[in-house]
Order: sequence, then structure tokens, then C-alpha cells
Amino acid sequence: MGGVMTARKQNDIARADFGPVTVYFGDRNGKYPDGNQVIVRGSDSVAVFDTPISANAIGPDFTNADLCILGHVHEDHMAGLHLLRGKPVYAHEADVAAARSWETLADVFGYAGAERARSRARFEKEFHYIEAPDAIAYKDGATWDLGGVTVRAAHMPGHTPGHCALLVEPYGLAFIGDIDLSTFGPYYGDTNSSLHDFRETLRKVRDLPAKVWVTFHHKGVYTDRQRFLDDLCAYEARLDVRDARVLEMLGAGPQTLEQLAQGRILYPAHVNEPWVDGVEARSIAMHLDDLMGQGRVARDGDGRYRLA
Repeated sequence: MGGVMTARKQNDIARADFGPVTVYFGDRNGKYPDGNQVIVRGSDSVAVFDTPISANAIGPDFTNADLCILGHVHEDHMAGLHLLRGKPVYAHEADVAAARSWETLADVFGYAGAERARSRARFEKEFHYIEAPDAIAYKDGATWDLGGVTVRAAHMPGHTPGHCALLVEPYGLAFIGDIDLSTFGPYYGDTNSSLHDFRETLRKVRDLPAKVWVTFHHKGVYTDRQRFLDDLCAYEARLDVRDARVLEMLGAGPQTLEQLAQGRILYPAHVNEPWVDGVEARSIAMHLDDLMGQGRVARDGDGRYRLA
């Protein structure tokens, strides 16, 4: 399955074509807050996978789509839904409530009080955010027949409970969403994310029946399996780096989760957004659970963690 990089002349959006699939690349190869748009054309209908900010510049190739399949639900994946009003939007059953309701999505992010209202206003401005109250739930293994082309969902949770890869069959293309293979590493900072599930996903994603892998952010398209596997290994290794950082901090003496969160395992010190402390605390708590299970960390009666 070959891909050809071209420039879309009317709006200068770079694209790659793989049979019935077109990948439109977002700003800086889909670096957050943007993403890469996948459009799949069958003889009967056209599907789009997720909807990044860049979807707003594509034009009729996007707006004429018949349906949208969300690989998972986050604000940056919903930035083009306002252009698809009245068309079916699908989300995995574990994520669909967050697609339907701002209140549920805000709970997922751990937003409370004034931050909740500020974040919705920011999402509406920066991501054209709208709720999708009629979003349709799908299950692992769900298929969509587009006419000579089938899309199949493969549940790959961790980033969100409903995160899925979307496989285009029989063309061997896998959209792997926010398994983005970035140097930042895996993200599991939501209130319902799971480090354990993400570790399992990173093992499963190797076995997808694909010859082309597309990420929503950062890397874009892989057509070389070895390069894909090498970057996947480096991405997974970030988890070991974070374990080591937690152990390093505890090497200075027992600490509370709040103290460890101030030390950071994800973001550099200069990132001071109001949501960072919560993301750090939730992520570190998952690493602590793993490390305690390995017998490397213990928790004292006063709630502080220490090296075992």
C-alpha cells in the first residue's frame, strides 16, 4: 500500500494518499493543539477519523463526509464536529458520555469551580468545541462498511478508557490516535486514564495487522515497520524514565503525593497551567501503585511514600 505526499494547492495542506485513505497533516505534523485528519472513501460513504483544528481548513473533502468515528474523546479531537452537524458521530462506549456532555468531559479532566467555566470558554474559542449529544456508542470490534472499504475498531485503552485504533481493511492502515510516539511519551493524566491499561495497549499495538500506521499527533505516518517499532520502544521507555524519577525523588526521603507532584515526572517546572498539578498527581499515583506492587516503594501510616 503506497503513499504519495502531495501539497493541496488551494490551502497548502500537505497530504498523503493510501488507496481510499487520505491523511491531511496538521500544523507541525499535527503537534498539539492540532492533529492529523484521516478521511476514508468507500463507494457508498465517506468517514472521517476524529476532527482536529486543521479539519476546518480542508473544505468539501471534510465537510461532505457522511460520518465521523472518534478514536477517543478529547477536545482536540472534536474541533471539526461543528462542521458535521446532523451527521452521525460514533465514540467507544467507554468514552461516549464525554462526547455527549461537557460536564462529563470536564469531570474526565478533573476541572472544578471557575476552572470548569474558563476551560469550556477556551475550548469553544480555540477548538470550536461543541457537545455531541447524539453521539452513538460502539464496542470493541465494531465495523463500518463504507462500500468496498471496512473500518474496524480495536480497543486500545489507557489514554482514555475508550481509546481505539481504527483499522482500514483490506488496506492495512491503522489509525492509532494518541499512541502518538512522541518524545513526551504516553499520556494518562485524566481522572479515568490507566497506566496499567496503557502498558497493555503498547504490547497489543505491535500486533495490529497493518502496513501503514497513522498517529493523530507528532509523527504522522509510518510506512516502515522497523521505524515504527523503534519509535514505539522509545515511547514505551518513557514509562521507565518516569519510574526512575519517582524513585529518585523518594531517595531524598519519604514524601506525600502532593510533594511528589511538585517535583514533576511529566512537565518541566516552567509549565504552570492550573491543571498540571492534578495531572502530575494522578500520573504519579499510578506509578506509585506499580512500584508498590513490585515491592520497591512502601506507604507509611501517615500517607507518605518511601523507598521499600
